[in-house]
Amino acid sequence: MTTLFDDVTRRFEAGHAKAPPALWIDPRIHEIESFTPAAVLIAITERERPGMLLLHRPSTMRAHPGQIAFPGGRIDPGETPVEAALREANEELGVDPGQVRVVGTSDRYRTGSGYEITPVVGVVPPDLEIRPNPAEVAQWFEAPVDFVLDPANQVTRTIDWEGRRHSFVEITWTDSRQDHVIWGVTGAILHNLSGRLNWHD
Repeated sequence: MTTLFDDVTRRFEAGHAKAPPALWIDPRIHEIESFTPAAVLIAITERERPGMLLLHRPSTMRAHPGQIAFPGGRIDPGETPVEAALREANEELGVDPGQVRVVGTSDRYRTGSGYEITPVVGVVPPDLEIRPNPAEVAQWFEAPVDFVLDPANQVTRTIDWEGRRHSFVEITWTDSRQDHVIWGVTGAILHNLSGRLNWHD
């Protein structure tokens, strides 16, 4: 019997064995000389319809206030991206690292704010205990993988900000409580990951 972990691993390996997809890139990265390494955990829940764990940052945070993000943060000296992603997920959502079956690391994403983010893809149990840290998480939710990775749901938006025109990927997932508007760095990472996992094959 094929498990979700087996399926995600197969998709992941197949996606990384072929030519890279057309990745979404923030044009501001060309103005930055050095980047701070960071990592995020893309936790996929082992359900009949797999989900993906995401969180809303508190509006009081200095970096990306109020935005939707994956659990993650800076990589500490001596850490690997996987170790950093698991540590941050534990600190932010209380995710037990022993409950995460890591598939691998995907395409790094450089942000206009100077971070180089390594996405770490992993599979977690559907009944995983979540204990959000209120200092870093306003709320958390689970969005279906087949929805957020569907290119049809990834809309390109454009805004004028600080005298420049910026384009970004926006994904809106609506659950029983509210609309969750995913954009910015998280939207870009999801766009890039959809080219690797080919969830609709």
